[in-house]
Amino acid sequence: MKVYIKYFVKDIIPVTKIEKGDWIDLRAAEDVKMKAGDWGYIRLGVGMILPEGYEAHVAPRSSTFKNYGILVSNSFGIIDNSFCGEEDEWRLPVYAARDTEIHKNDRICQFRILEKQPDFELETVEHLRNVSRGGFGSTGIK
Repeated sequence: MKVYIKYFVKDIIPVTKIEKGDWIDLRAAEDVKMKAGDWGYIRLGVGMILPEGYEAHVAPRSSTFKNYGILVSNSFGIIDNSFCGEEDEWRLPVYAARDTEIHKNDRICQFRILEKQPDFELETVEHLRNVSRGGFGSTGIK
């Protein structure tokens, strides 16, 4: 199985898999200055052709908020394998919680490739057959 990568920006450090890790780092493809409360897209400088039947999940690195004060504005991103056109550059939608500067080649997020959800049908029923666990989550909220 191969993933084909196009680089949209010169002098960006290439995407590489690491031996000890299931996620692959992505880097900012530009210098970005944001004020607290700003929202925008940060270019990641890459586009990819993913294998048929797979998608990429993009999420912040564990140190992203501590280092840059940015939050991924939709929790995480999903890039399906149809997003692979000549101009389909990956970007990270972020919200700045504080004034920040991000520099080109800073590692700001990570991705992994997963199989897409299988085909299935939805059917409405009157009852679920499992015994109730007593509410939502560990607190039992009803």
